[in-house]
Amino acid sequence: MSDNLLWSQPIETLAPKIQKGILSPVQLIDCLLDRIEKYDGLIKSFVTIGPDIRKQAIDAEKQIKEGRYKGPLHGVPIAVKDNYLTSDMQTKAGTSSEVNFPSEDSFCVAKLREAGAIIIGKTNMKEFAWGGDTPPTRNPWNTDCVPGGSSGGSGAAIAAGFVSAALGSDTGGSIRMPAGLCGTVGLKPTYGLIGRSGIVPHSWSLDHAGPLAATVADTVFVTEALQGYDENDPGNVNIKPQNFSEALGADVKNLKIGICRNHFFEGLETDVEKNVEAAIDDISKLGCEIVEFEVPNLEFGLGAIFAIELASSSAWHDPRIKKGLTSGYQKDVQTLVEIGQFITAIDYLKAEQFRRVLITEFTKIFNDINIIISPTLPLTAWRIGEHMVQIGESRESALAASWRLTYPWNLTGFPALSIPCGYDKKGLPVGLQLAAAPFKEADLFRLAFAYEEKAGWKALRATLKS
Repeated sequence: MSDNLLWSQPIETLAPKIQKGILSPVQLIDCLLDRIEKYDGLIKSFVTIGPDIRKQAIDAEKQIKEGRYKGPLHGVPIAVKDNYLTSDMQTKAGTSSEVNFPSEDSFCVAKLREAGAIIIGKTNMKEFAWGGDTPPTRNPWNTDCVPGGSSGGSGAAIAAGFVSAALGSDTGGSIRMPAGLCGTVGLKPTYGLIGRSGIVPHSWSLDHAGPLAATVADTVFVTEALQGYDENDPGNVNIKPQNFSEALGADVKNLKIGICRNHFFEGLETDVEKNVEAAIDDISKLGCEIVEFEVPNLEFGLGAIFAIELASSSAWHDPRIKKGLTSGYQKDVQTLVEIGQFITAIDYLKAEQFRRVLITEFTKIFNDINIIISPTLPLTAWRIGEHMVQIGESRESALAASWRLTYPWNLTGFPALSIPCGYDKKGLPVGLQLAAAPFKEADLFRLAFAYEEKAGWKALRATLKS
């Protein structure tokens, strides 16, 4: 394999070659660093590159030659969002204001290093994980457009061919939104599956850690590596790690697929609806049974998650608010952080009550079906600087539109996966969202892999011009 093609290969292709000694981790890291140097001045996906990554690649190659192969991530470069603490790189959480986060590895970064991965660098994010864009990062499919937020740097880095996988965080959709807009796979796991200690908090009861990757198999490899009990995360669940790789290629004919027509299929761009309906047809042809249903009161969910998120974020930022330090934040973030102080206890409790109603409702639904399918977002990537978007006859906030279909799975804590399902007329990716009952990630991977194989939307990389 020539160096100039290595950047386009997913982990599932690279890992066997690294294991057999056909491909050197040093050769791979050099190829990716060259590509980053050539193109990231335009894309702006990275905040910083790791200080000794070539040495890490040399060490990984030596370990593998000595028979100490650790698995599919050994010697593979992976990027991490800038809200994950790292011992060898400064953490800024997307802010230019003065912060002083510890120089230590978060739980997830430590797990990646344990699996032999090379932490190539930190990716750009929206300040303190607020919002549906990630300035100054650009979408590789059209650099006039946003990559989504708040993990936009991670999504853009994969779409640009800088890495095959990256970590993101998801409070209302911040893994799945960039995945959908950038044409990657992105998993928000079950709340509690992956430890969050060492991630700068946003909303502790809504925050999820998880991967974005080039393919479903790559997502599986990273998810498996991140499993394990995190004693420093009070939300983490101590369960036996699962072998998700067994789901890849497993039969899907017994899966019952649900389509919730209200909320999830309302107010969509025409090309989004067209591609998602085509994906549903493809999935039915895999032998899955399709069942349609409705969930009442879903339209009230946005108010509920916004109340919880605003209050939680303000609580974490409260010491900085009292010291007047939020004046250095980006203006939209400053407004959101400070407005959370006006959420009353009654507002918060009503939001939590609605959350319980929603969990109960979806728990009943998942007693009868395995997976719920919807678009990931109602639209494709919008232009940088656009704060209002037009979808059909309606005009709405870009932020509200971007997480309209993702946030229900943060409120419930149920796992949800975004995979590519085509392009719109402008050549921008469209995302398909799959959701399942708690700790049923294997079902998501099983169906997503089967669909990926059938439809061919796999390891999509944008064409870049220097």
